[in-house]
Amino acid sequence: MLARRGAWALAAGRVALGVAVLAAPEKVTGRWLGGHAGAPVVRYLARSLGVRDVALGMLVLWTLDDRELGPRAQAACAVVDSVDALATLAVRSELPAAGIAGVAVVAGGAAGAGFVFSHRLAHS
Repeated sequence: MLARRGAWALAAGRVALGVAVLAAPEKVTGRWLGGHAGAPVVRYLARSLGVRDVALGMLVLWTLDDRELGPRAQAACAVVDSVDALATLAVRSELPAAGIAGVAVVAGGAAGAGFVFSHRLAHS
């Protein structure tokens, strides 16, 4: 039951973050991307990430009680979070230190927790 609650919380947080990025991409991504957040192309890319997060979060929420699809959706989100963290680290010389640290904690933590929740959901 704890894995289900954790997976639900991660998914709801993902949806909330996605909506926030859609509403105010520069404000939400500013600490992560620094001055890059203000570029028009970055705002459009940020919005695409916002849509991605809303869709993935909703997918987890919709499939959470499915013993086969729920763990798979949770694992897919964990992979996405891992890629976000690794992509940020790959360009760390271009980003503010606070943004790198924030993404490492948030995306890295969500990835780790997501993999654990996926495993526990699959074996509960």
